[in-house]
Amino acid sequence: MEKKIEFMLRAIELSKNGLESGKGGPFGCVIVKDGKIIGEGNNQVTSTNDPTAHAEMVAIRNACKNINSFQLEGCEVYTSCEPCPMCLGAIYWARPDKIYFANNRSDAAEIGFDDAFIYDEIEEKIENRQIQMEPLGRMEALEIFKQWKLKTDKIEY
Repeated sequence: MEKKIEFMLRAIELSKNGLESGKGGPFGCVIVKDGKIIGEGNNQVTSTNDPTAHAEMVAIRNACKNINSFQLEGCEVYTSCEPCPMCLGAIYWARPDKIYFANNRSDAAEIGFDDAFIYDEIEEKIENRQIQMEPLGRMEALEIFKQWKLKTDKIEY
């Protein structure tokens, strides 16, 4: 069997494990580098009371820890469902080379995981968003940004 299919089937198996164990929603993810799984995870939102414990987030944390890096360059992400906006953002920050997904966002919406609201909110002007956002303390915070810009020993990312 082609390796890509094996990796995706492992992601799907993790989604089933999460479903059957009651740890969270039916989502699984594996991260692969050089033909080997370096990280994996299933959704653990309800079992950890952590709204960020989506399968992709758990897998990213696991993979980064395993390779001792905050970047996943040269890696591929295999996820049982098209990533939500949060996970997609985290994946982009991690910088893997490619994402493979099985179910799509419409499939997820049909079982109660509809992210359309979040996609819509991102496009809204700040003053029109459903959760009120108000600027506060910008001048003080800009001072820290100025210090970062001048810092000579920073680790770029």
